[in-house]
Amino acid sequence: MDQVNILIIEDDAKIASLLKSHIQKYGYAASAVEDFARVMDAFREVQPHLVLIDVNLPMFDGFYWCRQIRTVSTCPILFISARESEMDQVMALENGADDYITKPFHYDVVVAKIRSHLRRAYGSYSAKSEERTVEASGLVLYPERFMLTYGGQSVELTQKESVLAEALMKKADRVVSRGRLLDLMWEDRHFIDDNTLNVYITRIRKKLKELGFDDPLETVRGAGYILRLEGKD
Repeated sequence: MDQVNILIIEDDAKIASLLKSHIQKYGYAASAVEDFARVMDAFREVQPHLVLIDVNLPMFDGFYWCRQIRTVSTCPILFISARESEMDQVMALENGADDYITKPFHYDVVVAKIRSHLRRAYGSYSAKSEERTVEASGLVLYPERFMLTYGGQSVELTQKESVLAEALMKKADRVVSRGRLLDLMWEDRHFIDDNTLNVYITRIRKKLKELGFDDPLETVRGAGYILRLEGKD
């Protein structure tokens, strides 16, 4: 990947400008949306590798635009908002976001999170000669495409859903601890609310159901989660 593009969807012009300038210092290309009636047009034009988005926006809120982006892309989406409630953070995740940063924030922290999500989403930013797959009892994950397939059907995942699915599939029919999942999904796990992982577990359950599984993801109280695929061909 020669150039990493980041799209900023923030209606506070001063914050958008400061974010853009700070991000560019680290060698990334940054663009800020100016016409909030044409957010998706800006997204298609920029083709960003990562999106920073506020909750409170003109016309439609950030949750709405997050859902629209998710219909065409699995790129990391990071919310930046002054709204600090747990419900806002849960709604962001349920609408497809990968992270939530509350205002006021340190710009270096935002950049650190950007770099972390880019590493997890795109690795070394270089094309792989052979696509990596993870397989368990016929369930196949394509981590580089954020796609999960089974029996000729497929579902798209977000970047973090892909990380979660991979961890569970690699230890299929064995317990994976909550601590292990938190470590894999977030480098700064001490800032993550315990309910955040629950949201992702619920989302993975829904994706597995779409593939025809009858709730194979079991919660083991006090231990973690186990993906039971025994008997699946």
